[in-house]
Amino acid sequence: MESDQPVQMEEPEAQPTPQRQWRFPKLKFGPPFWTIASVISLAVNLILLIIIFVLGTQLFTLKNLIQDQVLGGLFDNFVLMDQAHIKTTIPVTTNVPAKFDLVLNTNTTVILTEDTPINDARVNLYTGGLSITNAPANIVLPAGTHLPIALNLTVPVDQMIPVNLTVEVDIPLNETELHEPFVGLQEVVRPYYKMLKDLPGSWSEIFTPMP
Repeated sequence: MESDQPVQMEEPEAQPTPQRQWRFPKLKFGPPFWTIASVISLAVNLILLIIIFVLGTQLFTLKNLIQDQVLGGLFDNFVLMDQAHIKTTIPVTTNVPAKFDLVLNTNTTVILTEDTPINDARVNLYTGGLSITNAPANIVLPAGTHLPIALNLTVPVDQMIPVNLTVEVDIPLNETELHEPFVGLQEVVRPYYKMLKDLPGSWSEIFTPMP
């Protein structure tokens, strides 16, 4: 017998909708990245080497300038100043007072400048058969007569004597009070001068082995 109840149809089960899967192409970043990184690294290192070379050259120039012209010049000139002499010629023009007693005790010869009469002189005269002894007479000594005399007297001197002369002066500075400050200045500069002198002054000195 057929049943009067309606027949229920079973609905088919809904199938899951398949999801679309995106697939990216596989890119190879390894070799190009390391190549570019290596090139950039080499370029940066090269630039740094150039900068270091330029700065080093400037430092060497500055070092030689300070060593030779600044500190070296100061040190050498302080040494030369200590070894120098003050040489000059000083003219002296003045009047020197002279006040003293001049003692004269000597034998000398004087010359008469004019005829000189001598009264009441005693003469001895021997001529032919005539002989006169110790006779009083007035005589005249003619000008130009040489008379030997003995001087024994004291002459007072009181006058101004003009002096005109040049004095040569030669003063070594290392024998004056300037010697100590000059040596002190040398000792102040010496450590810095020696420190710079011991440093290399060029690239060749850096890469040249010390003997």
